Amino acid sequence: MTFDLLLQVDAGAVATGVNNVWVLVVCFLIFFMQPGFALLEAGQVRAKNAGNVLMKNMTDWTLGVLIYFLVGAGVATIVGGLTSGGDFAGAFGYISDPNAWIGWFFGAVFAMTAATIVSGAVAERMNFKAYVFYTAVITGLIYPAVVGFTWSGGLLASGGYIGAALGTGYLDFAGATVVHMCGGIAGLVGAKMVGPRKGRFDENGNSQPIPGHSMVLAVLGTLILAFGWYGFNVGTQATVLAASDSGLAFQGAALGRVVLVTTLGMGAGAVAAMVVSTAWQGKPDPLWMANGLLAGLVAVTGAVPHVTWWGGVAIGAIGGALVLPTYRWVVDSLKIDDVCGVFAVHGGAGAVGTILIPVFAVGANGGWTFLGVNQLVLQVVGVAVIGTWTVLTSMVAFGVADATWGLRVSAEEEEIGLDEGEHGISAYPEFTGNKSPENPMAADGGVRTDGGADE
Repeated sequence: MTFDLLLQVDAGAVATGVNNVWVLVVCFLIFFMQPGFALLEAGQVRAKNAGNVLMKNMTDWTLGVLIYFLVGAGVATIVGGLTSGGDFAGAFGYISDPNAWIGWFFGAVFAMTAATIVSGAVAERMNFKAYVFYTAVITGLIYPAVVGFTWSGGLLASGGYIGAALGTGYLDFAGATVVHMCGGIAGLVGAKMVGPRKGRFDENGNSQPIPGHSMVLAVLGTLILAFGWYGFNVGTQATVLAASDSGLAFQGAALGRVVLVTTLGMGAGAVAAMVVSTAWQGKPDPLWMANGLLAGLVAVTGAVPHVTWWGGVAIGAIGGALVLPTYRWVVDSLKIDDVCGVFAVHGGAGAVGTILIPVFAVGANGGWTFLGVNQLVLQVVGVAVIGTWTVLTSMVAFGVADATWGLRVSAEEEEIGLDEGEHGISAYPEFTGNKSPENPMAADGGVRTDGGADE
């Protein structure tokens, strides 16, 4: 009897159920990246600002999901339609459709990742009200529009105006540029507009290190992010079971390629950054290795199902190797105080990794192939479109915030720390606070945030 019932089960219904549960599980895993970001950023700021970073990370998630539900997901559909000549009627229909809510949640955890990246760049001096406003804008408009250009079938997709003109669609599997570059560039714009922290540059314009307070938290946060990244990349391969007339088929090969390239890219990025930091500074630096690990992950995030395994190694290694030079260029040449190096890790690595996808692509038989000049051109154009959109809209959003509340806290609040100045608390009440005769043991911590002394 039981066997007869099993034979009557609809394969399509089973596949749909399993795939939906899989998507929910990986979403929970992606959410776990949020504490990873919180620990990573808190460790790279001074102790007197740790609570403020945690507050911003919680705001990214809590306010962000509300805005993305009410506004952001619908905006993505509208932009997709407007930039492809398609239909966007019912763009907000998901709000009242329970069958669409799992798909919405999958989009939401990606949106929150893009928003959270920004806080690491503008840490230790941005007005909290201004930051809250920007979080609403990036989750309600800036990031959703990028999704509209790409995953929602708009401008850069095969049916979009640019994609159709080139006869192909933009490749970014899990968001190397859609999520990470968008967040990294937004953070860079914010860091530029809010200005450097007091003491970051001397009177001659030379950068001076401002140590963060906990290497332990920073590296622990990195490893938590790497754990969550398996949900980010492997979870984007949303089909675990495929139904056909012959029954159910497990998508092991597709999942295997994604998990292998993710893992190899992570390892190659970390090792490459270790080698570069050793050559640059004379000694291997754990924080630069951690940044290289993340940059390797970012670099392969768009590429994981599209490239050979050795292509994943190459792309991850390039992403990790570029982290330290890119960071030094941002600080020393552009004079931008990007506290956690978010542009080097998320912006630069995301752009380079996505552009290189056609160069290291895997063919139908599993071997290497080149995807053609048009695909390579579209990858470059796509990076330029997403980057330009993010820069321009971020400038407007931060400009409005500056005119309304002021982007920067007062000099007094920056001196005593944003924990006390913005929130009236201290993450470390035993040893933080203003240095004074009454409080001679106050300290701000002592771990490098930039891989060593600045030149």
